[in-house]
Amino acid sequence: MHVQEWLETVPPLSIYLLVGVVIGLESLGIPLPGEIVLVSSALLASQHGDINPYILGACATAGAIIGDSIGYAIGRKGGRPLLAWLGGKFPKHFGPAQIAMAERSFEKWGMWAVFFGRFVALLRIFAGPLAGVLRMPYWKFLIANVFGGILWAGGTTAVIYSVGVVAEAWLKRFSWLGLVLAVLIGVTSMLVLKSRAKKAAAEAETRTALEPEPVPAAD
Repeated sequence: MHVQEWLETVPPLSIYLLVGVVIGLESLGIPLPGEIVLVSSALLASQHGDINPYILGACATAGAIIGDSIGYAIGRKGGRPLLAWLGGKFPKHFGPAQIAMAERSFEKWGMWAVFFGRFVALLRIFAGPLAGVLRMPYWKFLIANVFGGILWAGGTTAVIYSVGVVAEAWLKRFSWLGLVLAVLIGVTSMLVLKSRAKKAAAEAETRTALEPEPVPAAD
């Protein structure tokens, strides 16, 4: 059963809560298919009048902002030991290569990494916790978090819903294509990021190897 077919059996209130919770947990740092659930729910809303797209977008946006903020607080309190723990639990998502890539992005782009990271599958789970670990000022994080959450969650809902309304007849026959497209985009972006992450980790190891050893202080 496809995600959208399963969602059709769920009451609207449960869908609002499901979207908010899944996106919130993903933003907090737990690898979950938030984007797939959001796209599927928006497609479903375009075909069923019982689901209000404004409420759906608001729940998705709230989940994104709140989840990222909780992730920031956890990261700020847990520090780097938290990243090590997450690496043990989710090695494919929080391994040394992925963390090196994310840190490089934060060092280069700062708060823009939080904003644009919302649109990238792998960075979406990193943004909150890593911003906290790296001690980004909360006001900067909050601005990027709020605007990124609104644009990604609200924008995705609006675009997918609008496309569904305009092409309702087509989507009723081929609605699974939207889901497949979302999955392909997510997998492609993850593969690209994994490649960049490995490169960043290799560069970090090279820099460490080339750094001169500290000279012992004279007695």
